[in-house]
Amino acid sequence: MTRRDLQWKGGGFALTAISCALCVAVDGAPFTIAFFPLALLGLPLMLHGKRVGQMFRAERRGHGHTVDVVHAARVRRRGQGTDGFGH
Repeated sequence: MTRRDLQWKGGGFALTAISCALCVAVDGAPFTIAFFPLALLGLPLMLHGKRVGQMFRAERRGHGHTVDVVHAARVRRRGQGTDGFGH
């Protein structure tokens, strides 16, 4: 796991942890619901790390085939061919 991936995952963990801590701290307040989307945003970051950022960039640039773009980047990074065996 790269440093960049750990930073993305750490950011997701921090976002979720802070949101949950604030919800516990203001127990029963009506604005607690405002922290819920932040906690939900942190979950994919914790699980998928930098791939979430990569997906957002690909989507923002208007790629219709976001999954293909992410897969192609992964294949280039590994130095493999399209068949997965380096051919």
